[in-house]
Amino acid sequence: MRLPAPPLPRALRRPARRPGEDKPAKPVEQLGQAGIGAVDWIDERTSVSGGLRWVMFRKTPYGNNWFYTLGSATMFAFLSQAVTGVFLAMYYDPSVTNAYESTRHITNEVFLGEFVRGMHKWGSTVMMILIFLHMARTFFFGAYKYPRELTWIIGVVLLVLTALMSLTGYLLPFDQRSYWATVVAVNINGTGPIVGPYLADFLRGGAEFGATTLSRFYAIHMLLTPGAIAALIGAHLYLVMRLGTTAPPWIRAERLRDDQRV
Repeated sequence: MRLPAPPLPRALRRPARRPGEDKPAKPVEQLGQAGIGAVDWIDERTSVSGGLRWVMFRKTPYGNNWFYTLGSATMFAFLSQAVTGVFLAMYYDPSVTNAYESTRHITNEVFLGEFVRGMHKWGSTVMMILIFLHMARTFFFGAYKYPRELTWIIGVVLLVLTALMSLTGYLLPFDQRSYWATVVAVNINGTGPIVGPYLADFLRGGAEFGATTLSRFYAIHMLLTPGAIAALIGAHLYLVMRLGTTAPPWIRAERLRDDQRV
């Protein structure tokens, strides 16, 4: 026959729950309350919730469809390029003697290197296709008209910078195909009126292709162009949120016919 355990001291006893008293919060609920408290603490000092409400809760025109996702898809393609580019830069050596070997090392020996490089390589093509489709949608929907002219101009500059990033990134493997393709592209730019020869000299870093050309292309591709694109994307998004988007042309035509009937 087992004897009953001795009673715990009063200080160690769990207090009895009174009738109607709430149950103690579960660990998940406590974690959620802690997260809410942290968010409230940050918002009290930064007032970031007002900006988030302005971004997320805004009016959109009637008739939005999948064509309006092309801009967001282009932005996410840029983010994918930025993330994969950072990982590739950890192993890439921008020198004429080691550039090709470092690219081969990334593809054949680094863990998931071929996958990340493939995402970066084909992601550039996807980004160019998406930005052209986005510009075409903007043009045919008439979204470049008043008061969205500045939004259109920034979009055109983003298109040029995306093409520049593709051009400068194409040389980085520094194999025969990328080398001679870049020679042809730079020579074509050099035939432009007035600024063409100066632009070609700037891209080459001199009169001939060499080590300076590769390092210059790497700096433009990794630092200059992505920074400019990120800044202009921020300005572009601000204008889109401030001025809104235009309704599809067939919706505007229907409203015009309804107004004429009245």
